[in-house]
Amino acid sequence: MIVVGCPGQGSQTPGFLAPWLDLDGVPDQLAAYSDAAEVDLVAHGTRSDAETIRDTRIAQPLIVAASMIAMKQLIQRAQGSAGGLAGHSVGELAALSGAGVISSEDAMRLVGIRGRAMADAAARTPTGMSAVLGGDPGDVITLLDELDLTPANYNVAGQIVAAGTLENLAELAERAPRGVRVMPLQVAGAFHTSYMAPAVETLRAAVAEVEHRDPAATLWSNRDGAVVADGRDALDRIVTQVSSPVRWDLCMESFLAAGITGFIEVAPAGALVGLAKRGMRGIPNVAVKTPEDLDAAVELLNGAAQ
Repeated sequence: MIVVGCPGQGSQTPGFLAPWLDLDGVPDQLAAYSDAAEVDLVAHGTRSDAETIRDTRIAQPLIVAASMIAMKQLIQRAQGSAGGLAGHSVGELAALSGAGVISSEDAMRLVGIRGRAMADAAARTPTGMSAVLGGDPGDVITLLDELDLTPANYNVAGQIVAAGTLENLAELAERAPRGVRVMPLQVAGAFHTSYMAPAVETLRAAVAEVEHRDPAATLWSNRDGAVVADGRDALDRIVTQVSSPVRWDLCMESFLAAGITGFIEVAPAGALVGLAKRGMRGIPNVAVKTPEDLDAAVELLNGAAQ
C-alpha cells in the first residue's frame, strides 16, 4: 500500500508555488481556490516573503492548495490512486479532499475559515510552538507541565512539539536538558491547544454546511491514528483537532500495521518524509517538492500496483 501524506503549517517557503503555475490547468485551479479561500494564492505563493506567508490566514490555504494540486497531478500522471491518505494538522483537509470526502472547493473554503479563525484566536495572546528534539519523552513532558506548555504534536519518537506562550517557550529553550534541542517553528500561534478553543466553534458551524461522502480510500486520523470510514466522523475530527494534539506518531504506526510499502509526501513536501525516515525505516519515500519530483512519485505509485 502506498500512502500519500499532506503536510501541515510551517512547510511553506517563499515562491514555492511558482513552478506549479507552469503546468496546464494549474493557474485556473489556483484562481478558483483563491476565490474559495479568499486569499490571493498566486501572489502569496510566488512573490510574498517568508514573514508574510507565515501569517496563518495565508499559510494554511497555500499549503492545502499546493497539496491538492500536487495530488491531482500525481493521480493524472499515474492513472491510478494511492491506497491511503493522511494529513498532518491542516493537511487533513487536503487528505479529505483526496479521499473524496469533500470537494476541493469546500476544502479551500474551510481552510480559509480555519486559518482566519485560528489567527484571530492566536491574536488574543502571544503564543507559538517549538520542536523539542531528543531527550527522554517522559522527562520532556514533565518539563512541559512545569512550564505550563502543551505537547501539541507527537511527531515521532524523540520529537514532540511544545506550544504555549512565547515567554514559556523561551524558558523551555533555556532549561532544555543536555542533549535536547529546542527549535522555534514558523507558525503564529499555539495551535492544537486550548488557546484555539474560540476557533473550534467557528469551524464547526462552517463544517455543518458542507456536503460530504464516505472516504473512497483508506483515511487515517490525527486524533489517534485510526482509520476513519465515515465522512461525517472525518469532518467532526477536523473540527476538534484544532484544539487537540496531532498524533502523527500513531498515524505512522497505523501505516506500518496496514502494510505500507511506500510513502509519498505532496507539496510543500519535506517535513513528513523526514519523519517517515525515522519512524518507518526502510519504507521507500518520495517528497514531491516541485513538478520535477512527480516522475519519481509516479514510479513508486505504479510500481506498487504491478
